[in-house]
Amino acid sequence: MPRVASRFTSLPAYLLASIPQKKRELIARGVDVIDLGAGDADLPAPPRAVAALAEAAQDPAMSRYGFGLGLPAYREAVAAWMERRFGQRFDPLTEIVPLIGSKEGLAHLALAYLEPGDVAIIPDPGYLAYLGGTLLGNAHPHLYPITPRTQFLVDVEEIPVEVRARTKLLYLNYPNNPTAAIAPRDYLKKVVDWCATHDVLLVYDNAYSEMTFDGYVAPSIFEIDGAREVALEFHSLSKTYNMTGWRLGWAAGSPAYSGPLAKVKSFLDTGQFMAAQRAGIAALESHGEWLSGNLAIFRERRDAAVAAFRAEGFAVEAPKASMYLWVPLPAGVPSMAFHERLMQEEGVVVLAGKALGDGGEGFFRVSFIASPERLAEAARRAGRLLRSMTR
Repeated sequence: MPRVASRFTSLPAYLLASIPQKKRELIARGVDVIDLGAGDADLPAPPRAVAALAEAAQDPAMSRYGFGLGLPAYREAVAAWMERRFGQRFDPLTEIVPLIGSKEGLAHLALAYLEPGDVAIIPDPGYLAYLGGTLLGNAHPHLYPITPRTQFLVDVEEIPVEVRARTKLLYLNYPNNPTAAIAPRDYLKKVVDWCATHDVLLVYDNAYSEMTFDGYVAPSIFEIDGAREVALEFHSLSKTYNMTGWRLGWAAGSPAYSGPLAKVKSFLDTGQFMAAQRAGIAALESHGEWLSGNLAIFRERRDAAVAAFRAEGFAVEAPKASMYLWVPLPAGVPSMAFHERLMQEEGVVVLAGKALGDGGEGFFRVSFIASPERLAEAARRAGRLLRSMTR
């Protein structure tokens, strides 16, 4: 039997991939499971998107290969949305890359740029697609711990000189998963200038740009002067429109950066289902009429989760963006042990901070994706377990 490649053995476990089976086993035992693990809302997609998918699925032309071009109207809708939302114009054919969810694009980009000896700077904890793409590209991940010390920002001035010299990619994600941190514009300007000085491509994951609260409005990286020359930005319909399983996203940026990603994808996939792209157009066009109502539900859930976990003794901040609480654990309570015991003993699924990188140790992530009542019940169970672990 042939041995798997070293790049495969370098991949860490992906905890979220194992949770569905564990949930099935718990449910089969009669456990009342509350799943707050994945960023996967239980809410419906925009009705216009559902109707557009149903109609497009009846058209045989929509079932043919989309290839990299995909549905030109989807590219045009994306470009129009970027201009409406951020005031930034992109050529639909040369500066927009349709993606089968932003995750695959974030990972596949590394295959266009990284070689053995190269470095990608990755926030730790962070979305594991960044790490997976880097490792599968046979390159070296430099994990930068994002902690309260830096307000969960990657301080590029702290990157060691010897690492900086080998760096080709810098992955950033604000609003952030898992910490829910947001990035000030002066910080983003500092990063853009740093990337320009050191010839680094800024891979800006903006999947949570529309999930914001309390008057905060997340920017595009392209609203920062100089970003066009150094950045590629990734967006997703998953979180904004409750369309996680639809696998729709895009990358936007200069042809110098979008072109290599498109070429890699031409060898790895033949495009997203075009009926889904048609539905994506409808979702984007319903943004103004639909988003505020959906955000109101998430705001209610955020507030309920914050209140409930605080009542159980957890020191929780109310995030201005994303769908997550980043909850600190007392010293001496390992996040993986807390996650596993909370699931097995209390039937509540959260995500251990360590599952997203060693820098996440000491925290766990709660997705506020359930009703206020279920969030309160989950917090009660979590508090009960915490008290038993700290006696």
